[in-house]
Amino acid sequence: MTELLWTRPEGDTPAVATLLLAHGAGGTMDSGFMNRFAGHAAAAGLAVARFEFAYMAGRRNGGPKKPPPKAELLVSEYQAALQAVLAQTSGPVLIGGKSMGGRVAAILTAGGSLPKRVAGVLCLGYPFHPQGKPDDWRMAPLEGARRPVLIAQGDRDGFGSAADLADKTLPEHVRIDWLEDGNHDLAPRGASPATWDGNLARAASMAAEFAKQLSAA
Repeated sequence: MTELLWTRPEGDTPAVATLLLAHGAGGTMDSGFMNRFAGHAAAAGLAVARFEFAYMAGRRNGGPKKPPPKAELLVSEYQAALQAVLAQTSGPVLIGGKSMGGRVAAILTAGGSLPKRVAGVLCLGYPFHPQGKPDDWRMAPLEGARRPVLIAQGDRDGFGSAADLADKTLPEHVRIDWLEDGNHDLAPRGASPATWDGNLARAASMAAEFAKQLSAA
């Protein structure tokens, strides 16, 4: 059974939606990034459920530090986590994740049996291309997604910066919101007027508004 780590809004106010959030290739479900973003998302009104892919859970339990499988091979694990969330909640669900986790979520939506409660996809730092290889584009998961996609991207992300994407055309169902001076973790440099928590809070707020818009559509 998929183990879920929940972060929910405080008080009795119902959540706007549930966000199923997967980690990136090298981070755990309770990494600094994941903890911070989940806190901001809960403050914005989202209930956040986090889980770990088996390769990362194995590392946590003392197993070898294996590289992650190809994104396509993680879809079934994401599907299992989604089924667990659907069984424990009601209302709309966003699926997504940090970097690789968001890519896997987008691939999942290309399938023909996605439950109607899954309203959209949230990608936090989408890996448009491998770092240092700006000509090796990973657009297929976005192009094949059958749900609206919101991408919160640092404008200097090494896996796809604003400059890299300046001449690219994305599908109509995909929207990018650029975060000031953000890297792949959405964090700005120390000299920037932006802050990491400010960028994460903005991304969380955009995700909650995205969920509201999809629910109203």
